[in-house]
Amino acid sequence: MFAISSPPSPRSVALYEAPRPAAGFPSPAADYVEGKLDLNERLIARPAATFIVRVSGDSMRRAGIHNGDLAIVDRSITPRSGQIVVASLNGEFVVKRLRRRERRIWLEPDSDDPTYHPIEIGEDSGLEIWGVVTHSIRDHPA
Repeated sequence: MFAISSPPSPRSVALYEAPRPAAGFPSPAADYVEGKLDLNERLIARPAATFIVRVSGDSMRRAGIHNGDLAIVDRSITPRSGQIVVASLNGEFVVKRLRRRERRIWLEPDSDDPTYHPIEIGEDSGLEIWGVVTHSIRDHPA
């Protein structure tokens, strides 16, 4: 599930700012090149603390994270209630929303599917938070 490798080398692509593309008739976008955008710079703030996982399952669909998506995870961010985290729970990896209320902790799905339930974390749960999800990447196959 996890692949941690050396920091990526910079690769820039053209950034078009104005007008923003409409999902309709194409415009002559070449007249609007604003510069270059390095996706590593945009998506990975701290390369030494960042890894990417491929998500399995649909429990985070309402958060916009779908089965097969790539989640960019930053280990250097201190997880707060409401953030999406990658965690190990009794040796099983999950992507869930962290919730803290009073002195209790839950890992919650973010889905309309009633088969997914929040997981209350007990003191002996073996919970280890690996990092906070900062971005996700989805393929849009033809």
